[in-house]
Amino acid sequence: MSALLFSPITIAGLRLENRICVPPMCQCRADDGLARAWHTMHYGRLMTSGAGLVVVEATAVSAEGRITTRCLGLYNEAQQQALAHLVRECRAVATGPKLFIQLSHAGRKGSRADPAVAKKVLSPGEGGFALIAPSEGAYFVGTPAARAMTQADIERVIEDFAAAARRAAAAGFDGIQLHAAHGYLLHQFLSPVTNRRNDQWGGSLENRMRFALAVISAVRAAAPELPLALRVPACDWIEGGWSLEDTAAFVVRAAQAGVCAVDVSAGGGLDPAQKLPAGHVTVQKFSRVVREASGIVTYVAGNITEPLQAEAVLAAGDADGVCIGREMIRNPNWGWMAAQELHAVVQAPASYIPAFF
Repeated sequence: MSALLFSPITIAGLRLENRICVPPMCQCRADDGLARAWHTMHYGRLMTSGAGLVVVEATAVSAEGRITTRCLGLYNEAQQQALAHLVRECRAVATGPKLFIQLSHAGRKGSRADPAVAKKVLSPGEGGFALIAPSEGAYFVGTPAARAMTQADIERVIEDFAAAARRAAAAGFDGIQLHAAHGYLLHQFLSPVTNRRNDQWGGSLENRMRFALAVISAVRAAAPELPLALRVPACDWIEGGWSLEDTAAFVVRAAQAGVCAVDVSAGGGLDPAQKLPAGHVTVQKFSRVVREASGIVTYVAGNITEPLQAEAVLAAGDADGVCIGREMIRNPNWGWMAAQELHAVVQAPASYIPAFF
């Protein structure tokens, strides 16, 4: 029997040669939001890893939406051209894997310093930027607080996502993923922990989903030719927070709005009060619920490191694909190793093929 991990999968008409995805992982090496030589090397290497899908790291839709001052952006022409160059260079070294980009807004978790220099939130006077969020407040006690978004802010950010989607299409990406997890702006609107609004954008589950669904619809309209994926939180890991049932309900609505694939993550990042389980989290039990509720292509992310482990997730029907993140950084040839272990075939650069004989 052939390995499920290396069987093809189709997302909205886009055929992926296998079910391995390299998820977005922030590099914090951009200058003024511009992709540089590091990104060309990093993503070129991942495109030859054996993965069927590579997703470029969280890319801000506005200057204020960056997580750190060194994060990628897609809110001006220079950034679009830099990413178009990245796409061309990646395709020059590997034509098989597909390349998505993750669009994001950090909300109250933005304006952080270059993590290689200092772990702090910068005020505008220190070179940071003003923060906005569904409700007023800071992520860390004692750090600059975000102000609550006005109706005008909400409409502007929705258009920022749409404009970035148009730029992503023009840059040549194969698809777009929206970041609605890990405590960033879309997640902040979804969760009752961070969304304390009493207008149409907060309160009930329907109202808290409204902003993310509006972003999805705007992006879908702006780049209708590109498959649209979504990264979602399994749950909030905090009492009274976003639940697995909420995630399933949201993904059903997102699918109706045009999302064709989802990546379920059990990571934290919403609030310092979160209490994640100690040790390994069996995240696939969450992805199975989402997959069965929504019926769309479901990837799972979190502590999947071994080929047989990944194969077992797929064989059990817990997910349609697996995200290999940190392990792919540690071993950029993980896909080749997995193919050898599972007696499968994977694309490798022609110059490297003699190493296998």
